Amino acid sequence: MNILLKSFASDESGATAIEYGLIAALIAVFLIGALSALGTNMSSEFAQIGAAMN
Repeated sequence: MNILLKSFASDESGATAIEYGLIAALIAVFLIGALSALGTNMSSEFAQIGAAMN
């Protein structure tokens, strides 16, 4: 039983997977925010161009 508990306590593979998941989630949040802001700016630019063409 002691051997099983020691091997469970020293196994860090799950922690590494969680860390990679958190990093991927942070990158996704950053990309969503950046692309959302860029989309808003592009939308207003196209609206100005469309208004100038009329």
